[in-house]
Amino acid sequence: MSRLAKKPIIVPAKVTVTSSDGTLTVKGSKETLSRSVHSSIAIDVTPEGVKITPKNNTRLAKALTGTFAAHLRAMIQGVETPFKKVLQLNGVGYKVELKVKDLVLNVGFSHQVSMPVPDGLTATVAKNLITIEGADKQKVGQISAVIRRLRKNDPYKGKGIRYEGEQIRRKVGKTGK
Repeated sequence: MSRLAKKPIIVPAKVTVTSSDGTLTVKGSKETLSRSVHSSIAIDVTPEGVKITPKNNTRLAKALTGTFAAHLRAMIQGVETPFKKVLQLNGVGYKVELKVKDLVLNVGFSHQVSMPVPDGLTATVAKNLITIEGADKQKVGQISAVIRRLRKNDPYKGKGIRYEGEQIRRKVGKTGK
């Protein structure tokens, strides 16, 4: 069993955590997040904090205690301050614009790529930067990874979509004699 799951998870004063009917709900001042709970996990909400324990002694139940402890910590952090990922477009002619709730990307294809922004997330565009923000850490990371996968970074030219601050290992191309 996870060492971090053995300790109760402390809940801040502005956040409320409830667990009922197989659903874990975390409510903050701005957002409310909910997640279904696996049947082999028991979640007890007490004044000292939230305690996650396995219902049985299986390997799956022990593994899921740590997983749900990490999910709960991310949910508590997300309802207080939203998670944020910044993507950077590098390349000649690469550009992005926001149309209503869709990101429209020109990234070297013969056509434009339209990517809808999921509910609960906000996207902002400034020149060649895309900023994705939201309370759900999993959604923010997933949509960022999907956008990044549209045009992977070229190690020779450095073109592509990457996270801000990410270091791309550049390769030396062929040299003529």
